[in-house]
Amino acid sequence: MTPARRLFSRAPLTALVFVIAPLLFAGCEKPRAQGDANAVMVVADESFWYSIEDVFRDQLEPTILTVRRERPFRISSIDPELDRSAWGRVQRLTQIVAIGTSDDPWIQDALPRVDGPTPTPPALASATDVWARGQKVWIMLLDQGHGPDEVLELAGAIQEELDLRFREWAIRRMFVSGRDTIRADTLERTLGFSVLLPQVYRNYPDEPVYRFRNDNPSPQELIRELAVTWVEPLPEEFPTREELMEWRLRLTEDYYNDPQVFDTTVMAFREIEVAGLRGVELQSAWASPPDAWPAGGPFIARALACPPQNRLYLMDAWVYAPARDKYEYMIQLETILNSFRCADGG
Repeated sequence: MTPARRLFSRAPLTALVFVIAPLLFAGCEKPRAQGDANAVMVVADESFWYSIEDVFRDQLEPTILTVRRERPFRISSIDPELDRSAWGRVQRLTQIVAIGTSDDPWIQDALPRVDGPTPTPPALASATDVWARGQKVWIMLLDQGHGPDEVLELAGAIQEELDLRFREWAIRRMFVSGRDTIRADTLERTLGFSVLLPQVYRNYPDEPVYRFRNDNPSPQELIRELAVTWVEPLPEEFPTREELMEWRLRLTEDYYNDPQVFDTTVMAFREIEVAGLRGVELQSAWASPPDAWPAGGPFIARALACPPQNRLYLMDAWVYAPARDKYEYMIQLETILNSFRCADGG
């Protein structure tokens, strides 16, 4: 949503300095940065931000589908010259994108902290610990008389780094209980495949489907589940999108605690390769049947060929996270799926 426009008059730069300086330099140390891993604060001239906001947000779209148009990052904005009191608090945030020219005070603060030589505009640079310890600041340094296109050409690089930082954070959170390497070794030895799961996942073996589920702390709040099975001999062709959908419907009817139907609001089907294994992937969303308690969420279904075993492995990973952002959990499920190996085949 577009932030409400603020109606403060612009303050002289000298007044701004006197207001901000006590906040920045009280004490010998900078404060510790704070903020969620998916929160981003844009610091820019308000009128210029409004001219680029919608397209800028689109540049930060996720690479993993969730449901509908969930934004992976919560983006807020501030013009320090219009909201001086809030700016003192905003300076402590963990992730900041500073947009402007070398004449803007927030750019002047950030440029001395650039990692490397001072950039020549238009350019994207990064800095750390500008206003707080542990802080990351992306600097979009613009020419005088700049236009929106200058910024939008640089936004893609920010998305890549933001997404990488968020993925690393999500994966650390997933494995806080530890990596279950013993289970991975046991699966490979007894069944011919392995996946690396956090310790908190429980096994639900129901041959020929093997399910792994994490519904802590409560199945009413959060569920993540993975199902693995296979067919042999290896078919000559990979399943089509419709065939993969049909397989998943049968899987949910026969093995899941509750049946699931398709919510086709979002859907993507593509060829993939994981650790040398070729296959196809379907990303979409599931929902409860019309006569059941309303629920839903995103899923990833995959078919991977393992020629040494003459098998086609079929996998389904899904999440139920009501009233929560789903992107973090989809990254975790994708990470588990990407850890899949078949004996002598990956």
